[in-house]
Amino acid sequence: MSDKAPPASLPPGAHRLIAAAADRGTRVDRFLAERLAGLSRSRVKALMLEGQVRCDGAPLADPSEPVRAGAAYTLSIPPPRPAWPQGEAIPLAILYEDSDLIVLDKPAGLVVHPAPGNEDGTLVNALIGHCGRELAVGGEQRPGIVHRLDKDTSGVMVAAKTEAAMAALSAAFAAREPDRAYLALVWGVPSPAQGEIEGAIGRDPRDRKRMALRPHGGGKPALTRYRTLRVWGGPAGLAVALLECRLATGRTHQIRVHLASRGHPLVGDPVYLRRVPAAAAALPDALRRRLLDFPRQALHAARLGLAHPRTGALLAFETPPPPDMAALIAALDCAARRP
Repeated sequence: MSDKAPPASLPPGAHRLIAAAADRGTRVDRFLAERLAGLSRSRVKALMLEGQVRCDGAPLADPSEPVRAGAAYTLSIPPPRPAWPQGEAIPLAILYEDSDLIVLDKPAGLVVHPAPGNEDGTLVNALIGHCGRELAVGGEQRPGIVHRLDKDTSGVMVAAKTEAAMAALSAAFAAREPDRAYLALVWGVPSPAQGEIEGAIGRDPRDRKRMALRPHGGGKPALTRYRTLRVWGGPAGLAVALLECRLATGRTHQIRVHLASRGHPLVGDPVYLRRVPAAAAALPDALRRRLLDFPRQALHAARLGLAHPRTGALLAFETPPPPDMAALIAALDCAARRP
């Protein structure tokens, strides 16, 4: 049997379903989508990943989990977000602006667009606060956004202020036309010092918050080109390198996944650096601890070159690493100068 009417104790938007014997073994996302009108399986999956589904009171995040007869499944649907996010007075480091576009240096820690868990305080909120309704509409909750940087990646970004600029810039990024270079501080020293890393990237089947190489299907082709700019070490050998990375494709977490797959995870990466790297043994204790305690992935979008979407003029912008990453590089330089 099923009970679709939420009991009085459930908040608005919540639904409670009791699985019958005939439901046993059905995927839970299929079970919920079939019982609740207007919900697709993809929407159910998204709600599960947001923590909106429970089984007998316990959070349930695996869409493929089989239904248990007699279990009580609760699904909560959050109230819809406004179609146009609210503007906020968040300072922006603007590198260039005209009637078509705005280029800025995004700080680490700033989420690009609103999403569950980050409803406000994003770059989109800051852009609306600065530009108002001048921003191109773009996708839902993403006015002006034509490309992204991860929350804790700093560096150069461009946003569109007109629909024509949005279309032209989106097409350019889809064709990989902009010249983009990233600075990455990694554990160990790649060999060769310059090369390519190729491997399809998709969701990690064991952890939906991570991406992973998917050589046997389930991923999209990805290619990263890198070259080593500087290396540092200690009495035990080389330990850390600064790389310039360029993307031939633009997959989620691409640089982070590709470098980690070669044994060179980014310093401070909270997702892909799972254990103390062997290269850390080469460094003095204080410097090793400083690197291991760095609170974010040491990745900076240092350069963006593109054609202006209306005039075709070539624009190029470069920014140095932000203070936290620059201080880490300076500490490595200081240690290297000591006898």
